[in-house]
Amino acid sequence: MKVGNENYRSLWFDPAHPGEVKVIDQRLLPWELRIEVLSSAEDVYLAIRDMMVRGAPVIGALASFGMYLYAFNHSTDLHLKENLDHIAEYLISSRPTAVNLAHAVHRQQEAYTPLDDHDRIIGAMRDEAVSFTEAEVEASRRIGEHGVTLLEELAEQKKGQHINILTHCNAGWLATIDYGTALAPVYEAFLRGLKVHVWVDETRPRNQGARLTMWELQEAGVPCTLIADNTGGHLMQQGLVDIVLTGSDRTTRTGDTANKIGTYLKALAARDNNIPFYVALPVSSIDPEISNGMLEIPIEERPPTEITVMEGMWHDEYRKVNIVPEETPVSNYAFDVTPASLITGLITERGICGANEEEIMGMLKDE
Repeated sequence: MKVGNENYRSLWFDPAHPGEVKVIDQRLLPWELRIEVLSSAEDVYLAIRDMMVRGAPVIGALASFGMYLYAFNHSTDLHLKENLDHIAEYLISSRPTAVNLAHAVHRQQEAYTPLDDHDRIIGAMRDEAVSFTEAEVEASRRIGEHGVTLLEELAEQKKGQHINILTHCNAGWLATIDYGTALAPVYEAFLRGLKVHVWVDETRPRNQGARLTMWELQEAGVPCTLIADNTGGHLMQQGLVDIVLTGSDRTTRTGDTANKIGTYLKALAARDNNIPFYVALPVSSIDPEISNGMLEIPIEERPPTEITVMEGMWHDEYRKVNIVPEETPVSNYAFDVTPASLITGLITERGICGANEEEIMGMLKDE
């Protein structure tokens, strides 16, 4: 995607510099566009854990490069494969909810397990990381192509009026390397000349909507308006929302979906107001091993300071400000689960399907 006049991805690898991968530090946006160079598995672990990089597809791709970087840096290790297995568990532990991370790491294990020559191991892992990354980019592009059909149908119904889309958190190119999931159909619709307008939830506590989604959409020139997290229901009641599009960090084979905390409440409001609620995700975000999202998807709990402290720019100075009484007890759940019964459909790179086991498993078999 473009920032100013330059094309960027949120993660990229240059074969001319085989010992590093570059990422955009999402913690500093929208105030500063800083590129960080990661050169070890520990760098990758910390980047994912501390949310320098966030979004299920991009952290999966970064974890894959983390595995490769460990092999690259330990080419003479006599116990390389055994230690790579330990690094796999280390990287998976960085964030527990997004299934793409574990999926990417396990694919790396499949790549190196049958090999013994260290040079071949390193080459195979480099190729796997690049392949995984490019597959995620292509998946996002195709999600946009499939999802835009929903917006085109709404455009016909509204006869030239703006299509009002509500989204939660950030599911654009920052979260997915390029294009996006929930935002991919929006970008495609905008490029096709459809009149779109996006209501952007601020998405507390980390404000990914206010900071990241607004930045992305404004850079792309897409009309958008920031709203407080609790405003969506009111807008729906007033007929100001035509469709809700969100992303997914993990979706079960039955269609239950984990996404940024607060997504479930949007789905409830959408159902009460007869508004379609779609989840956009690559197939890599589907976990076919589990069926009950409420019981089986691990929900990450993050540090209390994400709730108790606000951060931002005051004139030209970056500041953090405490907003609660000292010693305030805090529970900071990062995700919630939206049951399949509230989801109109899933938008994937393979097409749009119902949020039910028959259609999801049928789609997974349709290679």
